[in-house]
Order: sequence, then structure tokens, then C-alpha cells
Amino acid sequence: MANRNGRFAMIEQLLADGINYMFGNPGTVEQGFLDALKDYYPEFEYIFALQETIAVGAGDGYARATKKPTIVQLHSGVGLGNGIGMIYQAMRGHAPLVVLAGEAGICYDAMDAQMAADLVSMAKPVTKWSTRVVDPSSLLRVLRRAIKIAATPPMGPVFVSLPMDILDAPNYEEVVPTSFPVTRVAPEPDQLATAATLLAAAKHPLIIMGDGVAFSDAQAELTNVAELIGAQVWGADSSEANMSATHPLFGGLLGHMFGDDSRRITSQADVILITGTYVFPEVFPALSGVFAQSAKVIHIDLNTYEIAKNFPVDLGLLGDPKTS
Repeated sequence: MANRNGRFAMIEQLLADGINYMFGNPGTVEQGFLDALKDYYPEFEYIFALQETIAVGAGDGYARATKKPTIVQLHSGVGLGNGIGMIYQAMRGHAPLVVLAGEAGICYDAMDAQMAADLVSMAKPVTKWSTRVVDPSSLLRVLRRAIKIAATPPMGPVFVSLPMDILDAPNYEEVVPTSFPVTRVAPEPDQLATAATLLAAAKHPLIIMGDGVAFSDAQAELTNVAELIGAQVWGADSSEANMSATHPLFGGLLGHMFGDDSRRITSQADVILITGTYVFPEVFPALSGVFAQSAKVIHIDLNTYEIAKNFPVDLGLLGDPKTS
């Protein structure tokens, strides 16, 4: 659209990225953006929720089902505040959400007006990245960066604050599809061979898996490895269909509340393979003695932050669960 302003450019960017839905609960400062929606219907649709937690929850579910970046729109500090609890859950569940919140405008920053708030700081603890667009010529650049960060493993929500005057200003940025890094990486062959040797020699192997398996489409590979080594598989931070619940090697889910309950299972193994999750997501996790003293622990994941975060490992490998 020639001579379009930011609110039109933003929708064009989302459509270029194959994003056709926005979940949200709007307010006054988003009215201009809402007016722009009629020019793109039905290709782009706004899914209206009556409360912010519902908007975030619906977007979370859609993002998990599609494994694609999903847009959620909230209204200023009030709407963001109402949605933060569910954004936190989306962060724990690694949902690739891009949360947008409108605000009155940069020109009003000095006025301390109604609903004025530091939205970026509010969102920072519950997102991978939190930012504010401060120049009309960087609107689409920031939006693409947000989409990329949300959808790059470990996936998770990001936040972008959108002042009304930024969306009202003319925008001359080119619309180009967002670039995504390829993360189908695997550890070095000799390191994988070491892991395979440890697992093959195990008398009581155990696999602990989480939703990173489903996000990687690695269910078949996980099941194959479990069958080859005869390992029982238990889920931790596991809410997706990471392995068939009817498979004889599927043990169930480790305890959600108390680490002492999980210890009865994890301490029986001599070699443990952890993938697609972190140890451990209990509300009251065990502080020590999780694994047998002589046990060997292997952790394969794209999120190196989670490897050896709480307990030592013998082999920590950066890799996509499916390829690894």
C-alpha cells in the first residue's frame, strides 16, 4: 500500500510471514490499528477475547499447536498487567508468542498521563526479549526481530511496546519475510558415540524427556532409542505428545510438586539421558541426591542454559533432539 502508515505496514509484515491471526483485547490507543484491519479481512483476522488472560491463553494454545510465531495484542499497562501471569506460563511452556501492547505515544512520555507505565520493564521478567519501538523507520525491523527471537529455540514469548504515534506515522520500510536461523544441529560424531557407548552399556538406563521432543518432531527417534537400549521413559515439564502413552516403555510423568517423589525413579538408573527438558521442574525440587552417585548423566538440548543448570552432567551436548 503506497504512502501507508505504521499500522498498515505492520499487518503487511505479519502477512508476509504467514501470520493470519491476532489474539487480543484492545483499548483506546489501538483504535487506529483496529480501523486498519478492515482493509485486510478475511486474510488477516482479529480473534477477540473478553479478558487478557484468555487472549494470551488462546494464543499460547495456537502457537503450541502450529509451532509458529503467534501474535497477541494487549492494551497498555493495564492489559499487559492482566496478561503477565499467562505470559509467564507461555515462557515456561516455550510458546513462540509475540505480545504487542499499544500505548498513548512517545510525545506524551513527559506527561505521566493516565495509564502511563514502563511496559518494557513490566514484561522483561516473563519474556525472552522486551523492547519498545521509538522510531517509525524501525517498526518492521523490530517486529521481524521479535518474530525471529520468539520462534528460535528455545522458543518463548517476546514483547514489543507500540506507541500510537509510531503506528500513525508514515512508514517507508520494505516488507520482507523474517529470516529464521536453522537449528537442526547435532553434536560432533565422537561425542554422540560416547553417549551411545554409555547408553549401550547401561544395565538400568533411563530417559527423561520434555516438550522439546515434540517441538523438534523427535517422537519417533526418541521411541527408537528407548527401544534399542530398553530404557523406561519419563516426562518432566512434559505437556505435549512426546511419546505414546500406550507404549510399554513409557513410565509416565515425574512428580510435579515434590522432588522426593521423583527421586524414587531417577535414583535407580545407572545411565540417564535427558533431552527436551530441564531438571527438574518440580515446585519443591530435591536439592541433592537426585541420581545415584555412580550414575552417568547425558543431557542433549538446544538450550544450553538448562544443561547442568542445577546438577552436574557427565556429557552435555548442544543439539536438536531429532537430529541428535
